[in-house]
Amino acid sequence: MVLDEPGRPLRAADVPEPEPGPGELLLRVLACGVCRTDLHIFDGELSKPKLPLVLGHQLVGEVVGEGRRVGVPWLAWTDGDCRYCRSGLENLCDRAQFTGYDRDGGYAEYAVAAERYCFPLPDGYSDLQAAPLLCAGLIGYRALRFTEEAEVLGLYGFGSSAHIITQVARHQGRRVFAFTRAGDDEGQSFARELGAEWAGGSDETPPEELDAAIIFAPVGALVPAALRAVRKAGIVVCAGIHMSDIPSFPYELLWGERVVRSVANLTRRDGEEFLELAPRVPVRTEVEAFALEDANDALERLRSGRIRGSAVFSIGTHASGTDEG
Repeated sequence: MVLDEPGRPLRAADVPEPEPGPGELLLRVLACGVCRTDLHIFDGELSKPKLPLVLGHQLVGEVVGEGRRVGVPWLAWTDGDCRYCRSGLENLCDRAQFTGYDRDGGYAEYAVAAERYCFPLPDGYSDLQAAPLLCAGLIGYRALRFTEEAEVLGLYGFGSSAHIITQVARHQGRRVFAFTRAGDDEGQSFARELGAEWAGGSDETPPEELDAAIIFAPVGALVPAALRAVRKAGIVVCAGIHMSDIPSFPYELLWGERVVRSVANLTRRDGEEFLELAPRVPVRTEVEAFALEDANDALERLRSGRIRGSAVFSIGTHASGTDEG
């Protein structure tokens, strides 16, 4: 499924099978998750994708000729030599390339990826279940790390990342407060099923102060809302790659040594740590499977918040419908 230009529906196309270069793997795509970042690219909010482009960066693939299964994340390549790479911040590499943005991704039957940026996947997860771990899980895990030792944690936007990170946070002994779109009773019920102690609309005040909050929804107005909800010295982490403008707010919301910070991309260390942790929690991903030709419908359903858990394309698998585990 090819994006020719932002705002135009993806089109089905027959293209030549990609050829791996040195250090790259040819993968038969088994499943690929649908991410909010895909929507940002589709809508032109991330403005420099290669075009035409195959979206998708939560890719579960089988190495052609070997049969082993690997996961391909958003981070596709770094130079390894800049000051960021040398200081353990390869996620900030100025020359970094990204799957489904600078390089064709997983909305396809075949893909290529640099082997050193692929992850072995834990046993016990089907292809569909593993796909959301590769971005929703990894970015959520990096954001969770930045909340430090916060015991009372607020999650704004209860989608693919939040449904995974709620489980990790509960495993770590944290208390989770979930914020959804106003009136989203189904989303709030889902959050409580996964262990959230309280769930309400993002326009509501939680029943007690938060130690930290993670904002997964790409809504800038949630930043001052989260600052109002956290205690002094509380941390607000913005986990998305794109967010609408943050409205002005009085300094008193930030005062008291509150912190606002962003999360950008991921490192391979994040991936290794999280994929080792996920089966020990164990993280259960709830997914809704789509056929690849239904990509435009999947993106629109994600946009309108009509996905419970994660949307995943079933490409080389035989699974269909809702897959839980």
